[in-house]
Amino acid sequence: MTQDLKPSRDIAVLLEIMARLRGPGGCPWDRDQSFATIAPYTIEEAYEVASAIQDHDLKALPGELGDLLFQVVFHARMAQEAGLFDFGDVVEAVTAKMIARHPHIFGGAQAQADAASQKDAWERLKQAERAAKGQTSLLDDVAGALPALMRAEKLQRRASSVGFDWNNADLVVEKIAEEAREVAQARTPAEREEEVGDLLFVVANLARHLKVDPEAALRAANAKFTRRFRHIETALAARGVALADAGLPEMEALWQEAKVLEKAAPPSE
Repeated sequence: MTQDLKPSRDIAVLLEIMARLRGPGGCPWDRDQSFATIAPYTIEEAYEVASAIQDHDLKALPGELGDLLFQVVFHARMAQEAGLFDFGDVVEAVTAKMIARHPHIFGGAQAQADAASQKDAWERLKQAERAAKGQTSLLDDVAGALPALMRAEKLQRRASSVGFDWNNADLVVEKIAEEAREVAQARTPAEREEEVGDLLFVVANLARHLKVDPEAALRAANAKFTRRFRHIETALAARGVALADAGLPEMEALWQEAKVLEKAAPPSE
């Protein structure tokens, strides 16, 4: 067995590593994988990238981006083995797309006045691409595997591009109140699931109207909850009190204490 490969900045080395892992005498686990079994890891690695960015851990970011790149190489290698396409086709596809979607940079067209106008031009180009692919619905290429909250925002943004939308955020807030009442009135598990889904869908729409990324907002809320709950755990442990033995009033008081401490803390860099 050869061991001549070393860490390298050359993408060809990564492609060779993948070929050996999947080839004769390679890694049994890697050889057993398929597009379907690797897809969850691809999603997981994308979230690891997002997590490093959220945590401002730029030292970890190159490694996380490398893990994500390896997923692309893995899929491309499996496709090459099946005679479908290879890594070069992946690179060619994305370069062709970026060149076509930026005619103001690569095609001599005039740039839009601002980022918002440029985004509108981008959407028009994507509409033309959908038509070329024979996609008849405006929603056809909104990926079904996206996280539900992110997909809700994208579906609504796409519908808004043709005028199917509320005029302002105040109307969305009113709709949220209406949906919350319907949740309270639901009686069966199926009704509750449907009404909670409707409520979440409208909350995602409010985030879009307020120009807030709902996924990022929820991640931040999750992080905040985690920090404050850990404060409860730490404070109770210092008192010699187990979580299971603490009452809600004591935990709520510590939660409020955590909020005060966060507000008093200097801003992070």
